[in-house]
Amino acid sequence: MNARKSKLFAATLLAGMTFGLVAAIAQPSPYDPAQLPETKGKVAQYLLNPMGMVDGLLLADGSEIRLPPNASVELVFAVRPGDAITVHGLKARALPLIAAASITNDATGITVQTTPAAHAPHGAAPGGSHMEGHWGKHPMGGPMGMMGHDALDLNGKVKASLHNARGEANGVVLEDGSQVLMSPPEAKRLADTLAVGKAISVKGLGRTSLLGKVVIAQQIGPDAEHLTDVRGPRGMTGDRKGMMDVHHGMVPAHPPTVTPQ
Repeated sequence: MNARKSKLFAATLLAGMTFGLVAAIAQPSPYDPAQLPETKGKVAQYLLNPMGMVDGLLLADGSEIRLPPNASVELVFAVRPGDAITVHGLKARALPLIAAASITNDATGITVQTTPAAHAPHGAAPGGSHMEGHWGKHPMGGPMGMMGHDALDLNGKVKASLHNARGEANGVVLEDGSQVLMSPPEAKRLADTLAVGKAISVKGLGRTSLLGKVVIAQQIGPDAEHLTDVRGPRGMTGDRKGMMDVHHGMVPAHPPTVTPQ
């Protein structure tokens, strides 16, 4: 492909991406998230789900901002680490945790907005979709399981605790930004090991990308010589119903829209 064709291809691709973004902007939500409590802060890093998709943000002050992972693409285009943002959403009573209805980049005015979903049965997504339950039925989480995940070892100090949208602890962020995830029951059992400031060693399966590093813990301890097994998913039995239990209680999936401020 010569230089002229290469430039034409790049321009066509950019136009397609722009058209998609404009289409999203043209379909604002009928709901007004500005009615919800407002929080301002600076983005420290993206938060990832077990499949490596962005489903939240960690702010510089330690606040967790959670939103559905199907807003991942819009969020990554609109907001980057280091950006100052304004969030409208429901705040947890006793945790620095916010279920976001909208996230606005203060510099650009671009807003990623999620549409409130109707109440759905436990394990089912709104609108008759059972994707959340469908993920839970896979022993390793998601239709693709753990395909594309690598065996990873992590060592570092705990910088912050992570929670699902129900306020249950489900992992930690290390000082280098790596994220360690596990089911809420296991995070509760290992609470002392996962305390902020503690040095930990982790073995598990995970993904590394430009968005960050996430590991689903299989073994964890104060160092590599003293590891304990982390109970993982095993079908639909007990508290081991699938990798998406790591984020059980997350805001139900629903379509996001991107609107100018």
